[in-house]
Amino acid sequence: MPSSLSREPSSPGRHARRSRGSAVAAAGVAVAVVAGVAVWASRGSDGGGDPAGAIVGEPVAAQSSTPVEIPSSVPVSAVPSRSAPASARASAAAPAQPVAKGGWITVDQAAWDAQVAKFKATKADPPGNAGNLAEFRADCTYSHRKADDPIVFPGLPGASHMHSFVGNKAVGADTTADDLMTFTASTCKPAVDHSAYWVPTLYDAATRKPVETTGFRVYYRSIRSNSTDIMPMPNGLREIAGDAKKKVPTPRGAQGQFYCAFYGPGNLDGDSRSDNGNWPICGKPAHLHFTLQFPDCWDGKHLDSPNHKDHVAFGTDQGCPAGHPVRIPALTFEITYGVTGSAAGYYLSSDPDGKSASSMHGDAFLMWDGSAMNQRVRNCLAQRRTCGNDGYDPFSF
Repeated sequence: MPSSLSREPSSPGRHARRSRGSAVAAAGVAVAVVAGVAVWASRGSDGGGDPAGAIVGEPVAAQSSTPVEIPSSVPVSAVPSRSAPASARASAAAPAQPVAKGGWITVDQAAWDAQVAKFKATKADPPGNAGNLAEFRADCTYSHRKADDPIVFPGLPGASHMHSFVGNKAVGADTTADDLMTFTASTCKPAVDHSAYWVPTLYDAATRKPVETTGFRVYYRSIRSNSTDIMPMPNGLREIAGDAKKKVPTPRGAQGQFYCAFYGPGNLDGDSRSDNGNWPICGKPAHLHFTLQFPDCWDGKHLDSPNHKDHVAFGTDQGCPAGHPVRIPALTFEITYGVTGSAAGYYLSSDPDGKSASSMHGDAFLMWDGSAMNQRVRNCLAQRRTCGNDGYDPFSF
């Protein structure tokens, strides 16, 4: 784990305590149960599991604990009756099984070369008394909720488990990189960030109602002890951190757990745990938080890969791997939920059985104003200075 991640100020409030662990997580399609009728689910890949993104359909028992939101790709006529023969139910459900799409998406070399040339010509602004943490950020709020994933299931509305989106307001299954630059209304600051970010929806296990984020900070960082050869993000880059297929317990102290944080000294593990031991119960005024760390090296050739991970990798203080030679800003999601926890606990749309939080994952579809991205990387990362949403931040520590 990079040493820069152990510092205290991090979540959507600067002084919030945070976990030293880095979450891992990524895909699977949510199942819905309405009026005792089971809708069949397919489990896909948000970057974990089968590199080819293969999908295998599987029936789910009608008594399953799941959200009540049926993906839009499942018409009511396709929901089989429990009294129908098994063969009929399978036949009726077949059209609802999504097929994962995607593969290697090649960067526009001319566009990337032009961005690199402009970046190299970009001069740093005087930093004044800015802090020395090499980062800039976007602060975002909840935008919308859909069973869509334009990275894993492009062009297939309703094929994913439920996701909670922040950032670009126009994002759905059909969203392309060009769309992000065309439809730029966003819930993030700064306005020059047109990116979309999303995570699986969190549900209250007692009420079965969604619990949306109340704070969502996206850091762009140099997570190494140096910023040697750091470059800007290429527009259109897709990234996924974590594995939605991971289904392991997350007891107190586990890596990749939800934790408690607030503005001041706090107990990261919470005062107690949910009945199943997987969810912390926070003492007031703390709330649930989660941290997701993304890689910091890119292959320089592809904006996406079949498993949505092979085009990026983690480097070291000595540099990036030979196959991923371009050092880029490392994203960190710092997520706050405005709840304190309960004995019933929660579940994620990527793991509706609610047995753990280990399927937590995050997606980023990146699109910035090119000049703004270049200037932030030059000022904040190459110069190793702390920046906020709109420039140098003299109050960081």
